Amino acid sequence: MEISKSNNGGSNPSAGEEFKDMVKGVTKFLMMVIFLGIILLWIMMPTLTYRTKWLPLMRIKFGTSTYFGSSGTTLFMYMFPMMAVACLGCVYLHFKKRKSCHIDRERKGGVWSALRKPMLVKGPLGIVSVTEITFLAMFVALLLWSFIIYLRNSFATITPQSLAAHGESLWQAKLESAALRLGLIGNICLAFLFLPVARGSSLLPAVGLTSESSIKYHIWLGHMVMVLFTLHGLCYIIYWASVNEISQMIMWDTKDISNLAGEISLVAGLMMWVTTYPNIRRRFFEVFFYTHYLYIVFMLFFVLHVGISFSFIALPGFYIFLVDRFLRFLQSRENVRLLSARILPSDTIELTFSKNPKLAYSPTSILFVNIPSISKLQWHPFTITSSSQLEPEKLSVVIKTEGKWSTKLHQKLSSSDQIDRLAVSVEGPYGPASTDFLRHEALVMVCGGSGITPFISIVRDLIATSQKQTCKIPKLTLICAFKKSSEISMLDLVLPLSGLETELSSDINIKIEAYITREKEAGTEATTGKIKTLWFKPSLSDQSISSILGPNSWLWLGGILSSSFLIFMIIIGIINRYYIYPIDHNTNKIYSLTSKTIIYIVVISVCIMATSSAAMLWNKKKYGNVENKQVQNVDVPSPTSSPTSSGYNSVREIESTPQESLVQRTNLHFGERPNLKKLLLDVEGSSVGVLVCGPKKMRQKVAEICSSGLTENLHFESISFSW
Repeated sequence: MEISKSNNGGSNPSAGEEFKDMVKGVTKFLMMVIFLGIILLWIMMPTLTYRTKWLPLMRIKFGTSTYFGSSGTTLFMYMFPMMAVACLGCVYLHFKKRKSCHIDRERKGGVWSALRKPMLVKGPLGIVSVTEITFLAMFVALLLWSFIIYLRNSFATITPQSLAAHGESLWQAKLESAALRLGLIGNICLAFLFLPVARGSSLLPAVGLTSESSIKYHIWLGHMVMVLFTLHGLCYIIYWASVNEISQMIMWDTKDISNLAGEISLVAGLMMWVTTYPNIRRRFFEVFFYTHYLYIVFMLFFVLHVGISFSFIALPGFYIFLVDRFLRFLQSRENVRLLSARILPSDTIELTFSKNPKLAYSPTSILFVNIPSISKLQWHPFTITSSSQLEPEKLSVVIKTEGKWSTKLHQKLSSSDQIDRLAVSVEGPYGPASTDFLRHEALVMVCGGSGITPFISIVRDLIATSQKQTCKIPKLTLICAFKKSSEISMLDLVLPLSGLETELSSDINIKIEAYITREKEAGTEATTGKIKTLWFKPSLSDQSISSILGPNSWLWLGGILSSSFLIFMIIIGIINRYYIYPIDHNTNKIYSLTSKTIIYIVVISVCIMATSSAAMLWNKKKYGNVENKQVQNVDVPSPTSSPTSSGYNSVREIESTPQESLVQRTNLHFGERPNLKKLLLDVEGSSVGVLVCGPKKMRQKVAEICSSGLTENLHFESISFSW
C-alpha cells in the first residue's frame, strides 16, 4: 500500500504524546510475543517433544506446588498468558487516542489493499477477505496437524501385548484413541469460541475488530466445536457398545473423567447447535435466543467432565467473556433517561437518550435496548446514529418496524399523543475502538432500507470533524435503495436537530442518490407524511447513558481482569495449601475431583462478581452525582407530540438551512434500482472506501464489484446486522 503525507501544520508531538506512543508500542510488542508463545504451545502440544521434555519440566516447576497442585501447570502455561494479553490490550486501548486528522492517504494497489479485498463473495462462509481466508486456513491446518500427530503417536503405542492386556481388537483400540484425540482438538476451538462474543473485551478492538464483525468467527468456531465434540461422543459410545461396556455412559467418576457430565454438556451443545440453522433461527428467533443460554450448562458440565486442571487450557476465553457478561448485567439493571421519540411515516422510530458528555464512541457503534413494558427478557441491538462529537449530551438509535417487538413499540408510541415516561435499559455502546475514514479521498456508502443507520453516524461524525478540525474530508456519496417513497423520510435523520452550524460546511462534499424501487412516483404518504415527536418527562431514577466503568473504562477493565485473577489465585492457593493438600498430597486420588472443580468454579465466579461490582460502585460514586445533575438540568419541551413535516416531500418544507442544503444535494430516482457497477466505477479518487449495509444480495454485489479487478482504487468493507 502506497502512502502519501498531507500537511498537518508541521506540529511536533509533545512529550506526553511520545510517552503514549512508547507505551502503545511496548504493549503491542508484548501482546504479540505472548500470543505467539501461546500458539507455539498449541503447535507443540501433540508432539513427543512436548510430552517427554517440555511437560515434565513444567510439571516440576508449576505442578508440584502445595498451593496449586497439578492444576498449576495448565494455570500458568495457558490461562495466565491469555489473561496477560487481555490486560495488556486494555492498556494499549487506553493510550490509543483518536487522531485529530489522519495524515496518511491510502493509495490503490499494494499488499495491504490486496489482503483486505473480498476473496469469497458467495458461499456458506459469506463475504470473506484474503486475510480471513488465510487465518482460517492456518487455524484448520493447526487442527489437522494436531489430530494427525496425536494419532500417529498414540497408534505407535498400540501393540499386540497392549491389545491382549485390555481384551481389545486393533480397530477398537484405534477407535478409542481417535475418540480421545477428537476431544483434544475440540478444546482448541473451544479456547477461542467465546472471544468474538465478549462485546467489551479488549482483544478484538486491539487488533481492529468489533464483536459485530466477529460474530461470523464465533459461528465458524461453534460449528467446529460441535462437529468435533459430537464425533468425540459418538466414537466413545460405539467403542463402549463394541466392548460391552455401555454402562460407562452413566459413569460419574469423582476421581477421574466423568462421562455423564460430558454427555450432559454435549446434549446442551446440540440443543444450541440445532437452533442456529438459518431457517430455524429466522422463523423462531426467540427459540434460538433463549436456547443459547444453555451455554452455562454446556460449560459447567464440560469443566466437570474433564476436571479443572485440563479446563484451564480452554478456560481463558470463557473467563474474559464472564467478566464482560457480568458488567453488562450490572449496566442493564438501571433505567436510562429517554428524552424523545420521533415517529417517521416509514414506520421508523428514532429514540434519543440523555448521554454523559464524557462517553465517546465511534461511528457504526451498536446499543442493545430493552423495554420492559414490551418484553422484560428481549434485548435488541440497534446502530447508533448520533455522533459523540456533534451531540455530546445525546445518543440516538433508529428502529425500523419489522418484527413483533418493534411493531409493538411503534404501536405504543404512535397510538398515543402523550406518554409521560417509557422505562428503557441499555447495554453498550459497543463498536470499533476507532475508525479512520479520513484515509480515503472518497467514501461511498451503499445501503438498503434500514441499512442507512450506520452511515448516518458516519456522516454526522465527519461533519463534526469538519467543524472542529482543519483536515480534508473525503468526498461522500450515499446510495440508498428504498422499497416505498414513504421511506425517503429516513433521509431526514442524516442531520441532527441540533449541534450544526447555520449551514453545511463547504468542506463537506456530499451527494445522495436515493432509489425508490417499487414506485414510479412519490406516494400520498410521502407527500403528506408528518414526523411526530414525543417528549418524555424526566425521572430522578433514570440515568444518562454512560460507560459502566467511567471515562477510563479500559484501565478499569484491565484492573478487573488482573485483580480478579490475582485474588482467585490467592484464594485457591490458600484453599489448596490448608484444605485440599493435607488430604490429597497432590496425588489426585483421594480428594474428589468434582468437589475440587466446584470450589474453583465458585471462587472464579465470586472473584469476578466482587471486583466488577467494586469497580462499578467506585465509578458510580465518583461520577454518579454529575450524571444526576445532568439529567435534572436537561431542558426539554412538555411531553406532548409535535408533528413535523418531512424535508423530502414534494412541497420541500425545510426545517433548517443545513437540511435545505442536504435536500439540494439529493437526487431521487423512482421505479429503478441503482446500477451499482456504474456508480462505483465512476467515483474518482486514488482511494475510494466502499461501505455497504443492507440485504445479503446487495452486499455480495458490491463485494463482487470491488474484488473484480476492474479498478484498484475500491476498498471494500461490509457492515452487517449479525447480532
